[in-house]
Amino acid sequence: MVTVHFFDNSTNVLTQLRQEIPNVEQEIKIKGRKGKILSVIQLKEDVFQANVEFEKIVKKAAVAADSKKRKR
Repeated sequence: MVTVHFFDNSTNVLTQLRQEIPNVEQEIKIKGRKGKILSVIQLKEDVFQANVEFEKIVKKAAVAADSKKRKR
């Protein structure tokens, strides 16, 4: 069993106890967000740090307010 710390930039997203070490370029889903492993660094004998790049979340634009007068 190894401990894997998943980081997005410098933010710790998830720390997980796993059976295996994640591979570079592996697709991963953390907290409902899809991402890809960029690098894996061994910190101690059984502690690893994995840098993850998540897909960008595209926010939909809010509906523009009507400039028409409201009917009462």
